[in-house]
Amino acid sequence: MQSVLKFYTTEKQTRDGKLLYEWLLEHARAMGMPGGSVYRAVAGFGRHGRLHEETFFELGGELPVQIEFVLEDGAADRLLHSLNGMHLNLFYMRHPVQSGVV
Repeated sequence: MQSVLKFYTTEKQTRDGKLLYEWLLEHARAMGMPGGSVYRAVAGFGRHGRLHEETFFELGGELPVQIEFVLEDGAADRLLHSLNGMHLNLFYMRHPVQSGVV
């Protein structure tokens, strides 16, 4: 089985001096994951209830960012296990998926 594993953060959240989404992509690549993508939202709000949206004067880097991986279940388990204990405060969702190429 495969899973889609999605992590949610903001544009400016960092880890070890790097943007968190860049750090997570590099971490997953170093673990041998087959690929990942980052998507930036136009607007959104999270568990704190603050609405963030892109405007002409947007300077804060607070827009939501989604980091997505489609992985075999074992690889998804390994990635999540590697992140446990790192104190990332990083919300994620995991869903079973079927993928292929036509």
